Amino acid sequence: MATRCWAFGTQCVAKSDHSKPKAGELAYRKGDILTIVKTETGKERYKARHNTTGEEGLISATNMREREAIRVDLSLMPWFHGKISGPEAVSKLRPVEDGLFLVRESIRHPGDYVLCVGYSSEVIHYRVMYQHSKLTIDNNQYFYNLIDMIEFHSKHKGAIATKLLKPKDKEGTKSAELELSKMGWLLDIRKLTLGESIGEGEFGVVYEGDYIGQKVAVKNIKCDVTAQAFLEETTVMTKLQHKNLVRLLGVIVDNGLHIVTELMAKGNLVNFLRTRGRSVISTGQLIRFALCV
Repeated sequence: MATRCWAFGTQCVAKSDHSKPKAGELAYRKGDILTIVKTETGKERYKARHNTTGEEGLISATNMREREAIRVDLSLMPWFHGKISGPEAVSKLRPVEDGLFLVRESIRHPGDYVLCVGYSSEVIHYRVMYQHSKLTIDNNQYFYNLIDMIEFHSKHKGAIATKLLKPKDKEGTKSAELELSKMGWLLDIRKLTLGESIGEGEFGVVYEGDYIGQKVAVKNIKCDVTAQAFLEETTVMTKLQHKNLVRLLGVIVDNGLHIVTELMAKGNLVNFLRTRGRSVISTGQLIRFALCV
């Protein structure tokens, strides 16, 4: 088997548990995500950081697989303008503003992308290369998809001239907010009362809340790029209404995106079954759960 050579920042997924680590090794469970922070000499050993706990230690590459890049439908992203030329991109970014940007598909290098950014009255073109299942501009910082890259450079200048401050929306891009408003799914922030946090995921915090007297769950997403993707997903959710699905009540766009759903007061069914549930639920009830799913 070929020797692995993973660069700093590479993300890996554990293929099995390593619950009894030796001195200096990192403990992890199957499915945990780890980030390479240093290459050790010999026998495919790396120093890695656990993405959840933040702990660092040695790992063996033989028990890892590299995390695959996520392919995102870029047509949903307002800043993605498809296959256009450099001069066309410059024209779209006029008048030039610092931090005004768009992403286009490269005509000269099919399969690669170009990040076009306004800075000091000029438009700078950064070729985004697809290498080893990841995207990079400078062969130093790697990303798993364009959304991750845009999110990063919206917060950090990194290898480019300026932070990404304002996307240049593609002409004809529909506003998900406007579409939801037309369909009656846009809710009023003034009628929402937020309570305690009841969970936190990769994309935001979930709160218990009250909307016009109804107990609700509210997922708050503050990152603009992630919110845009969730708005498009929410548009699909409006068409999926079933008694066995958590019901979407609507969305609120105010200081980020708030997705408002029914509150499942008894929590997560899987967690319930894995703990005390099996001892108090009959076989017949379990079969009914399965049929409902």
